[in-house]
Amino acid sequence: MITRVRGTEDILNVELYNFVLDQIKHHLVAYNFHEIDTPILEPTELFVRAVGQETDIVSKEMYTFQTAGGENICLRPEATASIIRAYIENGVQQSPWKVFVHGPMFRHERPQKGRWRQFNQLSIENINISSIAHDAHFLKMLDSLFGDVFKLENYVVKLNFLGCPEDRKNHKQALYAFLEGEKSRICPTCVVRMDRNTLRVFDCKSEVCQGIYAKAPKITDHLCGACAAEWEKLQHLLKVLSVNYIVDPMLVRGLDYYNHTVFEFTSNDLGAQNALCGGGRYDLGKEIGDDKVLPSIGVGIGMRRLTMILEQHLNKLTLPQQPALHVIIPFAEEQVPLALLLAYELQSRSLAAEVLVEQASISNQMKKANKLGAKFALIIGPDEQKQGVISVKNMQTGATTSVKQADIVTFLRS
Repeated sequence: MITRVRGTEDILNVELYNFVLDQIKHHLVAYNFHEIDTPILEPTELFVRAVGQETDIVSKEMYTFQTAGGENICLRPEATASIIRAYIENGVQQSPWKVFVHGPMFRHERPQKGRWRQFNQLSIENINISSIAHDAHFLKMLDSLFGDVFKLENYVVKLNFLGCPEDRKNHKQALYAFLEGEKSRICPTCVVRMDRNTLRVFDCKSEVCQGIYAKAPKITDHLCGACAAEWEKLQHLLKVLSVNYIVDPMLVRGLDYYNHTVFEFTSNDLGAQNALCGGGRYDLGKEIGDDKVLPSIGVGIGMRRLTMILEQHLNKLTLPQQPALHVIIPFAEEQVPLALLLAYELQSRSLAAEVLVEQASISNQMKKANKLGAKFALIIGPDEQKQGVISVKNMQTGATTSVKQADIVTFLRS
């Protein structure tokens, strides 16, 4: 037997997933975002330049290959860089440009609960905006999505502020000096990271390292005057908007392009991989080929992780009701043509219908109709065919009614 690729999954019922996606799209429309689409295939260089050569995504996790024509291509590991490329390449003049993309992303990492090699993500980006007020509004939008739309309670907003490049330079110097003193205690991966990309040490999952870094210098203690004022303003605005959060000094996110505001929404309902979504502010214009800075803020929502949480709280959601199913049962081969015509009549009028054309006893056919969850069984035997009627059995009450074929749609809709 051929099985699915490791790190992928089959989702055999997408009802909840589609409901969640529709709710998010409806919420984003209220905030004046619109949907776009970008390719799954992108130039590898796009992510090397945007995400960072020393990030785990670029150094370990991208699916890359060379085409017959010599192009270096990859399956997109995230969508932000693709969206910025689309903005620049298509000469978009709208400012701000508020868009979202939904679709599969690909990362070659160790599969576990809540982490796959192919996963669906919804990326939301507000491009070419500079005021810190946008950050507060963006975070309120997400908080409202999870709290008001999906009625989640057991989640936490983690927040940090990375400042400007000069702030990070000063912080890295202080952090490096701290790490030098702890070099014998931190893990080998962190020893490498402290030289190559110092802030990445905070991504380490080792409990020993995490304990050490709790005493490390904080980026928010190294902010310049302008950035410190922005950080204070952001916290004030979030208080005004009633967004509850905790400051996490070790939150730096796993991509090099972030600056200023970074955040994650996490939930204990997910286990070890507990991030529902994560994002922050970035400037990616020059990295991707534009001649100007594009201050923006964005987030990636893990769609499967979100549905995993919502599966535990279905009683709080109002899922759309499935349409009533009408199962058509012909007695014999002679009634099959009429049964197919009847099915088409119902389906063309947006009434869900299934035809049981396999020859079996009526008793077995009725059992199958019940198993399918039919509201009505529409029975056509020789007598019904001769008289131009349908015997309609209510599967809940057991009552049977004879209805003229010409009146069947009206009867079922009544």
